[in-house]
Amino acid sequence: MSPASELSVDDEAGRRRVVRNALAMGLATGAYGLTFGALGVASGLSLAQTCILSLAMFTGGSQFAFVGVIGGGGTPLAAAATALLLGARNTVYGLSVGPLLRVRGWRKAGAAQLVIDESTAMSIGETRKPLARVAFWATGLSIFAFWNLATLIGAVAAGALPDPKALGLDAVAPAAFIFLFAPRLTSRTAWLTAGVGAVVALALVPLLPSGLPVIAAAVAVAVLAIATSRRATGPDHSAGSGDAS
Repeated sequence: MSPASELSVDDEAGRRRVVRNALAMGLATGAYGLTFGALGVASGLSLAQTCILSLAMFTGGSQFAFVGVIGGGGTPLAAAATALLLGARNTVYGLSVGPLLRVRGWRKAGAAQLVIDESTAMSIGETRKPLARVAFWATGLSIFAFWNLATLIGAVAAGALPDPKALGLDAVAPAAFIFLFAPRLTSRTAWLTAGVGAVVALALVPLLPSGLPVIAAAVAVAVLAIATSRRATGPDHSAGSGDAS
């Protein structure tokens, strides 16, 4: 039974709202695909390689990380490792939305490809399960379509330029990261984590090949997160030791 067929007549307005929001999300997010397409070509990838990255990887942060490392002279292995680290969060998203979607067979593989920040957020934002499922599929498919179309347009446009790097596209990836992660810096712990990652990466840039400083920063942040979690659940904290929040 499809998510839409589970909805009653009274839910039709909700379904139209969810689909409308999903299309708007797809159009807004897909616009970044123009930047990725241009950056991919400027980083030395072919048009086909750039488009395949969007089709197969389909997670913006990891894609920008991959071409950023390649464009900076890093090895494909370092680029893949960096992209894999950033994309690991999608595994956690999958554990959250998997029981809700209840898909099997080939639809399970399709759903896994659409598990991204936006589809997960839109899905868990709905209180009714049928609408949550519509939100996931509509948002994921909308962004997938617009993102890949925009990637193709951006790559073709950049490929037609004599020197795409002259446009300063090497600054696009860092700027995109700041835009994506800035809304998540809502606590002192988040700012501390971001600061540790930035300091470690900047300190290692002169010492390590391109791509490895990002991986080292991710490891440092993971260690910090584990230490912070243990401290928050430790006996001193639970006993109300008076530690500042």
